[in-house]
Amino acid sequence: MIIIAVPLIPILAALVALLNPRLDITRMMTVLGGIATLVLTLILADQVSQHLRITVLPHWIGVDGLSALILVLQGFVVLTATVYSWGYMKRVTALHPRRQQQFYVNFNLFLASLFMVPIFLQPALTWVAVELTTVLSVFLVGFDNTPQALEAAWKYAVITIMGATVAVLGIFLLLWGLLALHVSIQTWSALTTAASEMPVDQLKIAFVLIFIGFGTKVGIVPMHTWLPDAHSQAPTPVCALLSGIEVGTILYVIMRLWPVFEQIPGGFAQDWALIFGLISVGTAAFLMIQVRDFKRLFAFSTVEQMGIILVGLGLGPAGHYAMLYQFLTHAVTKSLVFYSAGAVFLATSTLDIASVKGLIRISPVAAGSLLLSGLAIAGAPPFAVFLSELAVFRASLLSGHIIVLVLLLVFLALAFFGILRHLNQMIFGQPSHPRITLPRSVTLTLVIGWIPVLVLGLYLPASVHHLLTLTTLTLRR
Repeated sequence: MIIIAVPLIPILAALVALLNPRLDITRMMTVLGGIATLVLTLILADQVSQHLRITVLPHWIGVDGLSALILVLQGFVVLTATVYSWGYMKRVTALHPRRQQQFYVNFNLFLASLFMVPIFLQPALTWVAVELTTVLSVFLVGFDNTPQALEAAWKYAVITIMGATVAVLGIFLLLWGLLALHVSIQTWSALTTAASEMPVDQLKIAFVLIFIGFGTKVGIVPMHTWLPDAHSQAPTPVCALLSGIEVGTILYVIMRLWPVFEQIPGGFAQDWALIFGLISVGTAAFLMIQVRDFKRLFAFSTVEQMGIILVGLGLGPAGHYAMLYQFLTHAVTKSLVFYSAGAVFLATSTLDIASVKGLIRISPVAAGSLLLSGLAIAGAPPFAVFLSELAVFRASLLSGHIIVLVLLLVFLALAFFGILRHLNQMIFGQPSHPRITLPRSVTLTLVIGWIPVLVLGLYLPASVHHLLTLTTLTLRR
């Protein structure tokens, strides 16, 4: 029953926010919900490590290694986002308590939809949960009600819903293949077992539809155009959720179907992942050099990171562990980066890079966290992303993809210097704004967020290594 309780907790928190007019109780229930879901997901991960799979309703609801990894990452980012929201939303909407209530209702419902995605065992139900994340997050992206926010929300809704329509055609094609083989159970495992008997052309068409459809929501180039707008206009705790874990949650669906698509002869699926992964990394690297908005800077970094994960997926079994490691480090680091960016916004009231000078004197906490988290997401040692990217490089070398390795090194070097160039402008020089103190919940979130980034940058705990190893089994036939 723990599995069902995970999405149920934020639903209850949303009801409290809807029915209770007191903001302090709403904030407290949201934070307590974040703590509870993290604890429950850690318990689930421990149980999966011992039993490999936990099933609540056969063929409907269950958790294995891959879904347990997603749930734990969701739990951590959700906890930090709930704590961060307390002080951040209080500061930016201080005169509008009703607006804060609306935020927490939508926020908690969005969290519930995120938790639903990895627990369903049927692709059709998972698609419904994915669409719920889109519908509920649209209200959060446009929460500020500015022309820019509303335009970003509209673009986000239109493009990703179109992508979902394409993806569902691919899912229907796979399910049709099951019916043609007289298989009545429509689960991930049933698809994997039956894929070898399906026509190759049918699998290819299904893959292209699903890859493009869900790739639109992941932000794979050239389907990424909505992402920098949405991830920069949403309130900061929502940005952390969108970039840190939501795009990864959607990529989970492609990972879940990977054992099916790897059965297409000639490395068809792997080639698509490598090509589009490299295009995404390269495009994002060049865009980061010329960007003018620091939240858009880190939004483009999300496109880059998703590209690296796709490359790892395309490297085959040699890259699966490295890909999952990158998935893990991106989630914890990217959420921290956006929390740092939000702290800068609180200190300066602007997102324009050129308008921020001398941040180290305006808010030493915001400046220090922004600089170090920027280095962390760019792949500098001794932070977590450095080790996971090193693992991807090693997998590229071992699998014989030398050209992939060279292109990755070039693109990541461009991205690294692009990020550092912008951060240098903002942090040093004469201060452009008066000194400010950040809300305590924002500072606390930065402290919590730094723990896994530093720990995973120094060594990989045995329990995490075991979960990643277990998860790689899910990606095999």
